[in-house]
Amino acid sequence: MIKPPALKPNATIGIVSPSSWMKKSDLKTAISVFEDKGYHIVIGESVYLRENTYAGKPQERANDINTMFANAEIDAIICARGGYGANRILPFLDYDLIKTNPKIFMGYSDITALLTSMTQQTGLVTFHGPMLTTFKNGDVDYNFDLMEKTLSSNENVVIQSPSDLPINILKSGNASGPLWGGNLCLLINRLGTKDQLNTDGSILFIEDIGEYLYAFDRMMVHAKEAGMFNKIKGLIIGELVDMKDQDTPFGKSTDEIVMDVCNNLNIPIISNFPCGHGIYQATMPISIPVRLDTLSASPTLTILD
Repeated sequence: MIKPPALKPNATIGIVSPSSWMKKSDLKTAISVFEDKGYHIVIGESVYLRENTYAGKPQERANDINTMFANAEIDAIICARGGYGANRILPFLDYDLIKTNPKIFMGYSDITALLTSMTQQTGLVTFHGPMLTTFKNGDVDYNFDLMEKTLSSNENVVIQSPSDLPINILKSGNASGPLWGGNLCLLINRLGTKDQLNTDGSILFIEDIGEYLYAFDRMMVHAKEAGMFNKIKGLIIGELVDMKDQDTPFGKSTDEIVMDVCNNLNIPIISNFPCGHGIYQATMPISIPVRLDTLSASPTLTILD
């Protein structure tokens, strides 16, 4: 495991767009949130490019990431947004360069493909957390404060959900293990590739957005049949945003789907955790040991640093 240097006040943050492009007006608003807090921002060359839905060609988007890791003036790298296309740049990443120049790399959604690939191939701890699109409408105190605390602290960090986002305890218990996960669709997409996620012994978290209930059920069944849940120590379901049903109702909620697929697992399982596409986005360090506690008055996830 390679931990990147902690984020320091007034650090220089590089912005990349590994997937889809982001509106300039949204970028401007989000950048101002970081600059108002004293951070210096460097924009990657492909961020303003447009190649259909992508922020430039795969090689251009990958070059931005490689360049940011190689640039000693850049302290951390944050993705502008997700969308689609991160999996297309994986062959162009310089993993040796990334490994020898460790620094914070953070994003979520489609960026899951990069987080799991980078961490498994280099050992670098990456971060599933806020992107610029998180702040396109301005600051969200919970997200920014927890992000700074997680990225800058050398002590344990306890993640609790805001009072207006109650966590559902589907199976109670405590468990510890390395934290792995991300967007469910992307984790399923990587099955059968060299970047397939090894979940053995982990606290696994998943989240998603805009899926039909039947599609969520299909992915959960696929994950189970592929062995993704076989040896995990705990399961965290993040916010499942804008899930859809058909004219003929599927007949099960997302929690019911989870329990239908995972009820045989003797592990703690929670849902509605603040990670993913919702308003609240905790910063989750990939591969770092954590402790999941569902037996206290309010469920917590403690990052064990």
